[in-house]
Amino acid sequence: MVALAGGLCTKYIVTNINRNLTTTLYYANNIPRTSRTSISCTMQQPSQNNIKVIINGAAKEIGRAAVIAVTKARGMELAGAVDSRFVGEDIGKVCEMEEALEIPIINDLTMVLGSISQSKATGVVVDFTDPSTVYDNVKQATAFGMNSVVFVPRIKSETVAALSVFCEKASMGCLVAPTLSIGSILLQQAAISASFHFNNVEIVESRPSARDFPTQDAIQIANNMSNLGQLYNREDISTDVPARGQVIGEDGVRVHSMVLPGMPSSTTVHFSRPGEVYSIKHDITDVQSLMPGLILAIRKVVRLKNLVYGLEKFL
Repeated sequence: MVALAGGLCTKYIVTNINRNLTTTLYYANNIPRTSRTSISCTMQQPSQNNIKVIINGAAKEIGRAAVIAVTKARGMELAGAVDSRFVGEDIGKVCEMEEALEIPIINDLTMVLGSISQSKATGVVVDFTDPSTVYDNVKQATAFGMNSVVFVPRIKSETVAALSVFCEKASMGCLVAPTLSIGSILLQQAAISASFHFNNVEIVESRPSARDFPTQDAIQIANNMSNLGQLYNREDISTDVPARGQVIGEDGVRVHSMVLPGMPSSTTVHFSRPGEVYSIKHDITDVQSLMPGLILAIRKVVRLKNLVYGLEKFL
């Protein structure tokens, strides 16, 4: 605990309270001169160089994991939490952290952006919402001079194209990540390399609960292997039997999706040719696996002046 002069402590208290959207201000100048030297600030003032991060969708499972990851990451700090659930509650308590973060959940992104933009600090909005709101969210963040990291499954290609044009004109960075899993990206890269050596390939994925299938991961893998001059599964390409899986793209890549409660989220790519089978598998057992990718995305997006699709561009 370091004792500070009244003026310095006053500046810290006002800054800290403004950051947390509290309207009550306390001035150390109101304390008698004889007792000013005993004023102590138990919290270290955040560095002005820290990246201020706003989590939009903070009450979701991945949002709560992101809050914890950002608070632990060097060179960045949590500056706001946005969600329509648990409004007014401290995000630290919602995340079951040991101590409250003194950051209430707000259901108005514009209010949080306005508060943070006054500090003139580098800011990033992490968007975990849904495809229908992504475009407006990124536009708002850009209007306040902040970059965006978007991890929203099933975002439409038209939305990505429109955001790309918008970010280009505004010279602001936006990273749209189909996946934040570094392991998943490595699997995709290995699959691309293998696709030049095998004529047969099928993707098998499993998830513990029912969602839209094929998943974004499977679609991304199939798309990455398309348009490489390879036609897969030639003997089976015209088969329309449902049990044979869904064909993604025009190059014959088939995807089989399973829902098995209790199973980890798993993606396996099987390649084969006569006498040989080559399989690549990736499992996700916890949302924590996405956090290294998220922290990397936040660090990289602040240097961008346009939209980049895919975290793999930075690996």
